[in-house]
Amino acid sequence: MYSSRSLRPRASQETFISDFSVTSSAVSSLLELDPTPMDSPMLSASPDRELPSLPEEESLSMSDSTHSLRSNPGTTSPPTNSTTLGLSGGGGHSAIYYLTRIQKYSSYTFTLFTTLHIATTSIIPLAARSVASSESYLLLAREIYQTPLSEPLFVALPVVAHVGSGIALRLLRRKYNLRRYGQQVEKGKPPSVLKSGWPTLSYIAASGYGFAAIFAAHVFMNRGLPLLVEGDSANVGLAYVSHGFAKHPVISWVSFTALLGLGCGHMVWGWAKWWGLSQGAGWQLERHTGNAVVDKANKKKRRRKLLVINGVSLVAALVWTAGGLGVVARGGPTLGWVGKLYDGLYEKVPFMA
Repeated sequence: MYSSRSLRPRASQETFISDFSVTSSAVSSLLELDPTPMDSPMLSASPDRELPSLPEEESLSMSDSTHSLRSNPGTTSPPTNSTTLGLSGGGGHSAIYYLTRIQKYSSYTFTLFTTLHIATTSIIPLAARSVASSESYLLLAREIYQTPLSEPLFVALPVVAHVGSGIALRLLRRKYNLRRYGQQVEKGKPPSVLKSGWPTLSYIAASGYGFAAIFAAHVFMNRGLPLLVEGDSANVGLAYVSHGFAKHPVISWVSFTALLGLGCGHMVWGWAKWWGLSQGAGWQLERHTGNAVVDKANKKKRRRKLLVINGVSLVAALVWTAGGLGVVARGGPTLGWVGKLYDGLYEKVPFMA
């Protein structure tokens, strides 16, 4: 009933012609096609997207990775042998693994100091509505975080560790990027994102570098300068800041506004990243599914996250501003020998003399 087919192997073209009987108008032969290489997802991706993650980084969760390189299962990765990069520790983890955790947990310690400092320089003055009445609380807080032991451990070391690990992470990721796509770079035809090898600078990173710079200036003015000139900072408190606003209003308002704005934005977005809340936050979709209903829901979710995180940043900045700029900045100049002491300190700064 059914014709049996021969099991004798034949060339592919002969097999198809002999097995199928068709009319002369429908006869067509198969063409031999040369195989074409598959396009690399990375090379066809938008140059604004971050690079796929290295094998050493795949063990990190998205919430634990700062400026993490995107994981792309369709991209061929280099060998997973950690000795190839020479950056793995004895426990089998890469340097990025440890640097990410240093950056994360150092922010925990510094947040404790920041909370106490904001409370004594903004929230308490806002509640007391007086600079003089709030000075005693600031002096009391200094007994906690400004001792010879606590200041290096809970303020200086966490700041240096946080900023230093962030810089080291960018340098290592650039090195990884250049090694991963070194062949394209050598040929002179790399994707535009790989011309320098630097990973994308996110808002959290950009605000962090800006905050680090303005924070260093703040520490110098309120801690370093008194130590260099007077030998200690016992006489420097909220009245010192009020005196600076009264005598040098422009530079004081600009610097403190930048300190509050960058600080609140960086810290709130940083905590949102550690908790995994900032993933997927944005105004526009990064990828479209082609389904209008799904794309609309995803866009709404992304925008809701963005608005919530920015809303929390704004509330934190307003609370800090209400006491710091609304009360302390309006405290007026200090009179007497203490006022002259403050003038002598500010005169040591070239642009405030």
